[in-house]
Amino acid sequence: MEFLTRLMAAGESDGLNALIESDLSFSQVRTLFLLTRTSEPMPIHAIAEALGLSVAAAGRNVEQLLCLDMVERRESPADRRVKLVSLTPTGEGLVAQHVEAKRESLRVFTDALPPEHREGLHRALTNILAGGVLRLRTDQEN
Repeated sequence: MEFLTRLMAAGESDGLNALIESDLSFSQVRTLFLLTRTSEPMPIHAIAEALGLSVAAAGRNVEQLLCLDMVERRESPADRRVKLVSLTPTGEGLVAQHVEAKRESLRVFTDALPPEHREGLHRALTNILAGGVLRLRTDQEN
């Protein structure tokens, strides 16, 4: 456990800088990341359910993200009462910036390892990923 704590702490500031600078709440950040996992716009009630929020709280998050041009909201063509939410290029860029900072932190970490440790880590992670242990929750549910 100490290994994971140290690894995550090593890249924490790099990965969070863009999010902190945008002054988003944790729920708003979770909303952005949720929307990156789907290719289709999501109804607000589905966002609420996925994040364990009330529909009202999810709606407030969406409203604040709208004001920051991170998401867009439009009526469902099938039911005008349903509002569909998707990321804007600004929202996509913010998430991509965070993910890239995390990747860079991991590259720095692995580059600092002796070659035999780097190769061993690569083999171990390849085996773990091949076994499907680290699938996203949505992959397991479908």
